[in-house]
Amino acid sequence: MPPRPDSLQVPARPASLEAVRRFVALRAAEAGLGERAVEQVKLAVDEACANVVEHAYGGEEGHTISVRIEADEARLVVRIRHTGRGFEPDRYHGPLALADAAMQRRKGGFGVQIMQRLMDEVAYSTRGRVSEVRLTKYRPAVG
Repeated sequence: MPPRPDSLQVPARPASLEAVRRFVALRAAEAGLGERAVEQVKLAVDEACANVVEHAYGGEEGHTISVRIEADEARLVVRIRHTGRGFEPDRYHGPLALADAAMQRRKGGFGVQIMQRLMDEVAYSTRGRVSEVRLTKYRPAVG
């Protein structure tokens, strides 16, 4: 049987996110992550891809998102790449606190915080026209 692909490219639209969630969940489970960690990775990747659709591409059709999974004994890394507007984390000012946002009836704006809470590392980079968010989940130490 041929090896399973470690990457997926989908149209940058909300309807594609289900395929990304299935792909990430399957690969994370195959890499040996536990059920809780698989769900955390799946949600973080979903948030990252939704941000690409909404913010990097502004909902404009005709673009793609590339998702690549890399796993070794120590960690699982998901790389999400696109050619839309890059995210600048040092310019990001998210909601101060969930309770404050609820009082203001604010919707949205929590994707970055969700990713940071669910993953061990979240890093952003841009090279030329390609932007990437790299989400890392470390495996628990055994022994």
